[in-house]
This record gives sequence, C-alpha cells and structure tokens, in this order.
Amino acid sequence: MKQPIPIKDEYLLQRALTHRSYLNEHSEVIEDNERLEFLGDAVLDFFVADWVYHHFPEMAEGDLTKLRSALVKTEQLAEFARQLGLGEMMLLGKGEAESGGRNRANLLCATFEAVVGAIYLDGGIEEVQKFLKPIVEKTAEEIIAQNKEREPKSVLQEWAQSNGYGPPAYRTISVRGPEHAKTFEVEVYIGNRCYGKGEGPNKRVASKNAAKMALKSLGLDK
Repeated sequence: MKQPIPIKDEYLLQRALTHRSYLNEHSEVIEDNERLEFLGDAVLDFFVADWVYHHFPEMAEGDLTKLRSALVKTEQLAEFARQLGLGEMMLLGKGEAESGGRNRANLLCATFEAVVGAIYLDGGIEEVQKFLKPIVEKTAEEIIAQNKEREPKSVLQEWAQSNGYGPPAYRTISVRGPEHAKTFEVEVYIGNRCYGKGEGPNKRVASKNAAKMALKSLGLDK
C-alpha cells in the first residue's frame, strides 16, 4: 500500500506535481513546482542530517556524511518517488510524458523534493518528520546492511587471517578530556607491528578509525 501524501491544500499538492512542461501547454495553470523543489531540497537536507545525527550517536562524521549523501542522492529520491506513485501523478507536458518523463530519475527526484516542500508549507516540520521518518529509516537500514561487509574491522581481520596472522589487537593508549567529552586513542596491532591509530568519543569508534587507518596503510581502503 502506497503511503498517503499528507497535504490538505489541494492546490498546493497540484503545484508540487506540476512540471514546467505542463505549464507551457496549459495557460490556466499559473505556477510549476520549481520553487517548491528549491524549498523541499533544503528541508530534506536538514531532516536527513538531523535524523542520521541523532539515530547514530556513535557514527563517525565521515560515515554520517556518506549515509546522508546516499539518502538524498538523485537516484534514491527518485526511488522514494516511485514508491509513492508520483510518476503516475506528475502533471507533464505531452512531449515530456511521451519521452518517458514519468520514469526519469531527475524529474522524479525534483517532484519528490517539491512534495516535501509542499508538506512543509501545509503542515510544518512535524508533518515532514512524520512523512519522511518511515521512508528514511527503512532505507538507511538497507544501505547499512548492503555495506556491512565493508566494515573496516571485519575487512582488516580478513586480511590478517588470510596472510597467516592472528586477529588484530586493539590497544587503548590514551584517554583524555573531561568525563562528559572524553577522547579515546587506540592503536591496532597485527603481530607485533602497529598498522594504524584512531581517535573517537569511545573505544568502538576509535578502534574503527584505527582499522580504517590500517587499511589505508595497506592500500586496502578502496
């Protein structure tokens, strides 16, 4: 079952679905969705950044950035639009529709952003959060699952074992800072050699960053 679009103002919903090619062929329509797309793009960026920040409190900044980028890239937003059935709902000019516009990623992405902008204008940020949370949550889990096998500590352990070593050993070499904002520094050893060093707000994050550095030193970070 497709998720309903929570926009009470029918004119606002129509505007969100109106591509400029439709406007060119229908003089009775006075505005396309490009301004709503601009607004929705900003609202989406804020919501997704806020959601990943709070949902993954131990995730390093670089990983947060990658996850946010994966959630708001054109192809992913186009997929969200397909899940909502926006392709069939878009108001397109005849030529645009006949050339496959209803399944074109950039048009679907733009329409999804416009719909988010319209939801924000119609019901505020709370309605946007209720609308986006289940979509983003499910997709984030899938993205993380797809990339789990590339978790740096797992990759490093596989390399160590395949080269005749025991599992990597992670050693905390320092803890500094006040109780509420500690910074841990961890080194990772394979055999008797230190291959990488990492820092983080806890041992888990610091160990992961140490593994990343080790993979980089081994040329395995591609």
